[in-house]
Amino acid sequence: MTAAPRSATENAATLQLLVRSFGLTDRGRVRPDNQDQFLVAELAKSMHVQQSSLAQASTQFGDDRGYLLVVADGMGGQAGGEHASAVAVGSIEDFALNTLQWFYHHEGGQGQDVLVDLQAALRQADMRVFREAASHPELRGMGTTMTIAYVMGATLFVIHVGDSRCYILRGGLLYQLTRDHNVAAQLVDRGVISSEIAATHQFGKVITNAVGGSTEGLSAEIHKLAIGPGDVLLLCSDGMSDMLPDARIAEVLRAEGDPASACRRLVDEANQAGGRDNVTGIVARIEVSGGPRAV
Repeated sequence: MTAAPRSATENAATLQLLVRSFGLTDRGRVRPDNQDQFLVAELAKSMHVQQSSLAQASTQFGDDRGYLLVVADGMGGQAGGEHASAVAVGSIEDFALNTLQWFYHHEGGQGQDVLVDLQAALRQADMRVFREAASHPELRGMGTTMTIAYVMGATLFVIHVGDSRCYILRGGLLYQLTRDHNVAAQLVDRGVISSEIAATHQFGKVITNAVGGSTEGLSAEIHKLAIGPGDVLLLCSDGMSDMLPDARIAEVLRAEGDPASACRRLVDEANQAGGRDNVTGIVARIEVSGGPRAV
């Protein structure tokens, strides 16, 4: 489904939300190697107590949480694609650790600063992939798709290039948030072919927008929407979405309440359906948090 989801019905802005996530990647049944990468990370304000006269936990965490989910599908030959996706995901990790001032972002700012930061993170990844390719001629032209979902408070931010996807299951209905950046999708937009034909069209593998690749620079697709308890996110490479129709993905996400079980089942079914490409997925379920933690 591609229609926009309805707004979250819960007054999620007043709730402390928790994201339970699980990711998995598999080589598939045909490819000799795996060029996909993924990242599931939680950002938290922490205080490490070195000494104190008070009896307390040595490490304490603040209430705020940021949740970062990334799927990347490499392109450009066996070594190139795997290297490009690894460099790009590593760049996003570095940005999140050292540049993203995530805990200063609040709903009052409407999230524009978050979107600006995420776009900067994607541009940094693009530059690093090009720099690596310039240093290693055998990797020239390597690139990767990249779909990033970032949850802060009751807001979901998505930034995307390529044909890896982000879905949201809400109220039992599955919505595809991202658009595929390939030639087949452009032909659909122009009315040349139908979306049904595009799903199996040869130009579906011709990516028009990526991190790295043959042309420097990218045009990021961005989304921002409210989320609430019960929402389920799925980020996946085309090795999953090409093998499983949206209706089947929705059935699995509805049936499996545990993110790990849902993710494993989707990867297994994509392989059972042919596994023609590397298969990667991240399933994330939005829940109400039990409160701050200390360890």
